Amino acid sequence: MLAARDRAALETVAEECRAKGADVLVAPTDVADESQCRSLVEQAAARFKVIDVLVNNAGIGMIARFEELPDLSVYEHLMKVNYLGCVYPTYHALPHLRASRGQIVAMASLAGLTGVPTRTGYAASKHAVIGFFDSLRVELRGSGVGVTVVCPYFVKSEIHRRAVGPDGQALGATPMKEDRLMTAETCAALTISAMEHRRRMLVMTAKGKLGRFLKLVAPGLVDGIAERAVERGR
Repeated sequence: MLAARDRAALETVAEECRAKGADVLVAPTDVADESQCRSLVEQAAARFKVIDVLVNNAGIGMIARFEELPDLSVYEHLMKVNYLGCVYPTYHALPHLRASRGQIVAMASLAGLTGVPTRTGYAASKHAVIGFFDSLRVELRGSGVGVTVVCPYFVKSEIHRRAVGPDGQALGATPMKEDRLMTAETCAALTISAMEHRRRMLVMTAKGKLGRFLKLVAPGLVDGIAERAVERGR
């Protein structure tokens, strides 16, 4: 089951999946709309009879200093896509996942574990994602439903070009040095491995793992590392 807003892009991916023998259903979906998320789950259940895994991967970035914002409407949009866009499909899929003793996967970010300058809105939304799924995991103990939270570092993808600025409009260009970033293919492979092992959380890089430890013993140092990473674009 493939869901995103762009039907043409979905169909391209669907054809690649079908070429490998998969049975694929495409459902254009805006995850910021709860009714569309409910429809997505209903279509999946009707077509495949069972839902084994829900991967919450939709998201939008933002690059702007907080004081540059003309108003806070862009924050509302980020929270609706990045946070509620995970909550809505999870809510509607959960009964099916309980029945299958399935798995929920949430694509968060290292920005959900520490503060990142010029990413205040994005980091806040990813903190919310991690808090929600960590709490849900506890609620689901004993149900057989696994919850895996994935925290990538910077990944080469369209999210940087489509990130919005202070006016809420897409930047159209990335400030990142993409030749030094993890590829989307590597990110996907690491995510699949974490899913197969039903890991609680996946932090993909040594730098990210070190940062989690340093935040406990030297939080000021982590602030400086985050600032320099953004300045360097990697």
